[in-house]
Amino acid sequence: MSALAASLGDPAGIGPELLCEAWVRREAEGLPPFFVVGGARVLAEAAARRGLDVPIAAIASPAEAESAFDRALPVVGDIDGDYTPGQPDPDGARLALESLEQATVLALRREATGIVTAPVSKALLADIGFAFPGQTEYLAASCRLAEHDAVMMLASPQLRTVPITIHVPLAAVSGMLTEELIVSRARIAAEGLRRDFGIAKPRLAIAALNPHAGEKGNFGHEERDIILPAIATLLASGIDASGPHPADALFTAHARSAYDVALCMYHDQALIPLKALDFDNGVNMTLGLPIVRTSPDHGTAFAIAGRRQADPGATIAAIRMAGEAAANRARA
Repeated sequence: MSALAASLGDPAGIGPELLCEAWVRREAEGLPPFFVVGGARVLAEAAARRGLDVPIAAIASPAEAESAFDRALPVVGDIDGDYTPGQPDPDGARLALESLEQATVLALRREATGIVTAPVSKALLADIGFAFPGQTEYLAASCRLAEHDAVMMLASPQLRTVPITIHVPLAAVSGMLTEELIVSRARIAAEGLRRDFGIAKPRLAIAALNPHAGEKGNFGHEERDIILPAIATLLASGIDASGPHPADALFTAHARSAYDVALCMYHDQALIPLKALDFDNGVNMTLGLPIVRTSPDHGTAFAIAGRRQADPGATIAAIRMAGEAAANRARA
């Protein structure tokens, strides 16, 4: 076990070309060895469309990836398809799903040090019968975990955030927030920072839901009734948690120096500051899994696929972060 597995992502999106770009920049970026699961022809054509010289090395097993990585981009498996950038179809979605499934199996068997998942189209996957809202939920189920035990963390060099509620209407957030949910996600986040980032005593900043942290109940009672009791529970269990912090001041440079991760009450509260600060280097990391999993924090970008416009920063950052997390786990 010596290399990361990368799933191909939707072959009509920017995933294949950015995996090729990451391989080209492997030495300059100090990337760990990785291999792609399937899509050898897709990768070769994506590299050519982007103007990259990327030899493809078909390898029989992940054990061969490290030795092949210096001279070529290693690819495991014979699943493949057509490269049609910007023209997604069901066959491409099936290829993306097969790549994800096989990469997951290799990680669970410890034949790969972790997984880096390239972007997929959730709508197209649903059309072919994929029964999960996204790749994170699929990975949780594959690891035999409840969906809520897989925690999404968005990370960049400047900020880490965890959304407590994720893909739900804003109007539903208040009704979904509970002390138990906040405590559960906070504990998983703290353990993830210890295990994957080597932070011995993580500092968690808990965001308020309402303006001015509720202004003593004038702008809402969630802080008093839910968030403050959750923070008290975390402190009693030995977790360094603070808040509830007004969200309008939580992401300033001065405030960010005082915590290792910000736990936010809803999706955009977590993602807007991260994308505003470092859009091209954002990584989506799943905490709580027995395997390492990262993904670039962007979508398939069908509109610019194959046009040499896609920035590889987030893919490179995802590979780097997965390698660092795997190394931290190995040292633990």
